[in-house]
Amino acid sequence: MKNMISENNNPEIDENDDELYEHHRFVADKGQQPLRVDKFLMNYIEKATRNKIQTAAKEGNIHVNEVSVKSNYKVKPGDVVQVMFEHPPYEFLLTPENIPLNIVHEDDAVLVVNKPAGMVVHPGHGNYSGTLINALVYHFDNLPQNSSERPGLVHRIDKDTSGLLVIAKTEQAMTKLSKQFFDKSSEREYVAIVWGNVEEDEGTIEGNIGRHPKNRLQNTVYLGEDEDKGKPAVTHFKVIERLGYVTLVSCKLETGRTHQIRVHMKHIGHTLFNDERYGGDKILKGTTFTKYKQFVENCFKVLPRQALHAKTLGFKHPVTGEWMSFDSPVPEDMQECIEKWRNYAKNQKEFID
Repeated sequence: MKNMISENNNPEIDENDDELYEHHRFVADKGQQPLRVDKFLMNYIEKATRNKIQTAAKEGNIHVNEVSVKSNYKVKPGDVVQVMFEHPPYEFLLTPENIPLNIVHEDDAVLVVNKPAGMVVHPGHGNYSGTLINALVYHFDNLPQNSSERPGLVHRIDKDTSGLLVIAKTEQAMTKLSKQFFDKSSEREYVAIVWGNVEEDEGTIEGNIGRHPKNRLQNTVYLGEDEDKGKPAVTHFKVIERLGYVTLVSCKLETGRTHQIRVHMKHIGHTLFNDERYGGDKILKGTTFTKYKQFVENCFKVLPRQALHAKTLGFKHPVTGEWMSFDSPVPEDMQECIEKWRNYAKNQKEFID
């Protein structure tokens, strides 16, 4: 989406700025301490370097409150920080790519695909090709756009999460499916391997989710007086199998926040196995024996991603109203990891929580 900035709105804006496109926008928190804008942006933009940000500032591409600033500008509470360039964001330059899709179901209104781990759902910073949307726009014409102008996309799952997604092929399907997700009438079940022995057989995790205050690439749970910093999130979990130092669980989403299962399970002390971003790629439970360390490292090699799979998906068909339910087998990498833990647990005389 092009963000038109007119010099008439602010006389300090260069006359060429009305041809700039907004690539990033951040609003400084109320508690923001004075901080150089280049350091501020380093906390927000994944894979950004200080040198690139400073170069962008020299070229007049860093704006605060619609005014171009230098890299040493001190960001204050409430400041609106924008990164502007002369070309549209790459995520909107959707190049069709002939990438095979694992199609579980297709009709005139909807498409259900089984996304492999490692595939990004939509183009974004650092991932401008090879995404699910690049594949969709190659295989299908005239897909409707969602509110973020992403064709066909009703919901999404993380890059390293495998499993089921429904795609809208018509405007009517987009509207009705999006409403189901908003109204929480769709059903989504995930399977995960988490660190530790989950003592309760089942339970519900409630806690508002928002950006982590120190690590902007993570989300966290906000409770009590801070809950307004996040958005309401509810996850229902159920133990499938206890495997000693890890547990196989089923998670059903009532809401759909970014990283919801990953954040909620960490919040109750059960970080997802091999979830690098949230610290699950370290040994969080178990012994200090070298053989155990080697065993866990072998499990990491077998499953080089967070242990999360979107297994089932249910929704009402947007045209017929028929309830549709789909199931995706747990992929081979997760199955192999589960089997390793199952064998390990059988050979242990006692388990340590």
